[in-house]
Amino acid sequence: MKKVFISQPMRGKTENEILMERNRIIEEIQASIGDHEVLDTYFDDFGPGAKPLQYLAKSLWMLADADCAYFAPGWKDARGCRIEHDCAINYGITVLKD
Repeated sequence: MKKVFISQPMRGKTENEILMERNRIIEEIQASIGDHEVLDTYFDDFGPGAKPLQYLAKSLWMLADADCAYFAPGWKDARGCRIEHDCAINYGITVLKD
């Protein structure tokens, strides 16, 4: 079973907007590659003083375990998503959509 990493811009979006987009992406992935495991990259376990780099560090930790990665629309405008994309490409993780 393939492990899929989802990278999506989150700045300026509500939790509901993020999760709705994530669910749409999961349905799209299911339709295109079938059986898979989506890595849980929506983190809500940091406190109010969390720094963006903490989220990115945890995301990269998860990306290292992925077989493939999906980049949601707008990723090119999001600093963290661009870093995740560079890492996926440079470390041989298959990019499903960008």
